[in-house]
Amino acid sequence: MIIATLVITLFAAMAFWFYNKQSKTEPDNYKLVVQKFEGNFNDEKFDAIFNMFSDGMQRHLPLDSTKAFFERVKRQSGSIVDVTLEEYRSPYAIYKTKCEKDPFTINISVDNDQRISGLFIKPIMPDSVILAERNVTPMELPFKGEWTVFWGGSTKEQNRHIAIRYQRGAFDLVITDASGKTHKGSGEVNDDYYAFDKEIFAPCDGEIVSVTDGIQDNKPGTMNRTNLAGNSVLLKTVNNEFLLFAHFKEYTVAVKQGQRVRQGEFIGRCGNSGNSSEPHLHFHIQNAEDIDTANGVKCYFNKLLVNGVLRTNYSPVKGDKIQQAP
Repeated sequence: MIIATLVITLFAAMAFWFYNKQSKTEPDNYKLVVQKFEGNFNDEKFDAIFNMFSDGMQRHLPLDSTKAFFERVKRQSGSIVDVTLEEYRSPYAIYKTKCEKDPFTINISVDNDQRISGLFIKPIMPDSVILAERNVTPMELPFKGEWTVFWGGSTKEQNRHIAIRYQRGAFDLVITDASGKTHKGSGEVNDDYYAFDKEIFAPCDGEIVSVTDGIQDNKPGTMNRTNLAGNSVLLKTVNNEFLLFAHFKEYTVAVKQGQRVRQGEFIGRCGNSGNSSEPHLHFHIQNAEDIDTANGVKCYFNKLLVNGVLRTNYSPVKGDKIQQAP
């Protein structure tokens, strides 16, 4: 399964546990711990949250990782406005948050010393998203040949990206064979994957506003949760749309910051860097450069073949096999 850029990985599990009792009220020690957690989170005292962890939690998620994790959550969600109990399932409780931006749920377990012994945070995913914006700049597909949409569309079944505001129009794209597999052989190495090392092109004219390269490609099945986009390119159109291309192969990004590119110009090769479990291209449009303020923009392509049929002004969805029309 592909865990794509910047969407699910902001909310990776830190611990799991079993339960055997359910209730609509939680013990007082849980209330106190959650109130303290909320205060520290809103004040960005992430070292204080780390100090609330049990010894086992601290070993599992060291201080630097804890701070990086909650910094990403805070950027995505903003401050917590309200926390309500959903259910107490001994030995943990489930809370739902209201936030300045994107809400999330908290599953938390508290030990006898009132320390957090288990914590699981995930976004609250809407059933569907209607994006207010779409691209103005004409777009071509950023590759040659036929690719398959792994994630894409406006519902949570079609697209895991809708859980995060600035990625809600995103695509994850792979190449599949006649049997639907994304790789030949065992799939244990990146070279087994059909998308690996394939050329990626600019879908429109624009200016390169940022570039990241030099991040090692992952072994399939593993992910880099520190550099989430991996080797990546951010392109700005004349209409102030920002196109993100993520997970390029190491040392293959062919453009530089400040460079102007033309539609169809080579920009890099598909890889497996960053928070990627197998070689694929992540592509999305956002309406601002800063992800803290950006909203996702739904992407329509001018003319393409979808499952062998010519479509115009079309935004692909999960399962579509797409290629540039002649």
